[in-house]
Amino acid sequence: MSKGKRDNRKPQVKRIRVDALARVEGEGALDVRVKGGRVEDVRLRIYEPPRFFEAFLRGRSFLEAPDITARICGICPVAYQMSAATAMEDACGVNVEGPLRALRRLIYCGEWIESHALHVFLLHAPDFLGYQSAIEMARDHPDWVQKGLQLKKVGNELLALIGGREIHPINPRVGGFYRAPTRQELLSMKEKLEWAREAAYETVRWVAGFEFPDFEPDYEFVALRHPEEYAILDGRLVSNRGLDIAIREYDAHFEEEQVPHSNALHSRIKGRGTYFVGPLARFNLNFDKLSPLARQAAKDANFLPECRNPFQSIIARAVEILYACDEALRLIDDYEEPERPFLDVEPRAATGYGCTEAPRGILYHRYTLDADGTILDAKIVPPTSQNQAQIERDLREFVARYLQLPEEELQWKCEQAVRNYDPCISCATHFLKLHLERG
Repeated sequence: MSKGKRDNRKPQVKRIRVDALARVEGEGALDVRVKGGRVEDVRLRIYEPPRFFEAFLRGRSFLEAPDITARICGICPVAYQMSAATAMEDACGVNVEGPLRALRRLIYCGEWIESHALHVFLLHAPDFLGYQSAIEMARDHPDWVQKGLQLKKVGNELLALIGGREIHPINPRVGGFYRAPTRQELLSMKEKLEWAREAAYETVRWVAGFEFPDFEPDYEFVALRHPEEYAILDGRLVSNRGLDIAIREYDAHFEEEQVPHSNALHSRIKGRGTYFVGPLARFNLNFDKLSPLARQAAKDANFLPECRNPFQSIIARAVEILYACDEALRLIDDYEEPERPFLDVEPRAATGYGCTEAPRGILYHRYTLDADGTILDAKIVPPTSQNQAQIERDLREFVARYLQLPEEELQWKCEQAVRNYDPCISCATHFLKLHLERG
C-alpha cells in the first residue's frame, strides 16, 4: 500500500455454525462471530421450546410435584423427584431421616451411575478418541463400550429395584416411598455393584490417560457440601470463593436473566457473574468427603483439586461413578428396613426450598403452598441453565485460543467443549449448531 493511502478493505468476517449439537440431550445451536482475528460474539442458542413445568404445577397438589417434575428429564428423573420432595417437606416442617433417607441416597446413587456412564462412554469419550459416535468407537474399543453399557445397566437396575421402574420411577413420594424394598431385595444387587465398582476403578485410569487441551479458566465452583458425607441430598451451598449459604438463601444470592438468543435462562451469582456446577465443582469442593477408594483412584490418576480444566470433567464423572458404586454397597450393607415406607406430611401455608445434586450439578426447587397444600408458585433452576452463561464464557475464551485451527477441527473442539458440561437442554428450557462468523 502506497504512503498516504488508507486501506479500505473490510475486515474478514468468519462465522462458525453448528446446526445441531450431537451427543447431548435436547436441541440447541452455537453461533460464533470472529472479526479482525478476534472473537466478537458467542451465542449458545437453546431453541428447544420452553417446557412450562413451573406454570402447570400451579394449582396442583403438593403431593403431585415429584411425579410431575420427574417428567422433565428421562435421564435424571430422581434428581427432580428428590428436589421436589425435599422442598415440600421443608415447607411442611418434615425431615426425612434414617432408613428412608438412606434409600433416597441409594436410588440417587443408581442415577449417578447410569447417567455418568452414559455420558463418559457414549457421549464424551468419542471426542477424545477421535470418533463421531460411540458406534464408530465400538469398532476399535468394543470392550470399553460394552463396559459402559453394562455400568449403565447396573445403575438402571438399582433405579428399577427401588423406584419401581428405571425411567420416571413411580415409587418415590413426598415423605419417602410408597414401598420400601426388603433387605434381601437390596442384597441381590451386591454382586453386580461389586463388578461395577471394579469397572469404575478401571474407567478412572482409562479416561485419565486421554489427551486434554491446555485450558484452565478461573472458575467459581458451586456445589452442596455436607459435614459428614459427599453431598447429594442436602447440605449448604458453597463455593471456592467464599459462598456458604443455606439452601433457602439461594434466591438472595443467585439470579436468572432472559437472553434474546436462548429459551433457557442464564443464571449468575449476584454481583459476581457466572459460575460452574457439576461433577468438577463437586470434586473440587468435596474431595475430602469421597470414599477412601474413590480418593485413591483420583490420586493414582494424578487428578487432584483444584482442577480447573473443564475437559477433565470426564475424570470427575468417572471418579463419581466409582464413589456411587462404593456408596451404594455401603448403604446396602447398613440398610435396615423402615417401620413404614413414608412419613405423613400434613400441608400448611408456607414456602419450601429443596436443592440436591443432579448428575450435572445443583438442582434448585422452590414452592409456595396454601393451607390445603395447593401449589401457588413454583421455581425450578436446573444445573444446565445454571451453567449456560459459563459455557458461553468458556467458548469465547476457548475459540480465541484456537482460531488458527481449520474450521472443521475448531467446530469439533467447540462441540466437545460444550459436552464437557453434559448439558441436558430439555431440562434447561423454562443445544448444537455451530455458526462461526469471521470478519
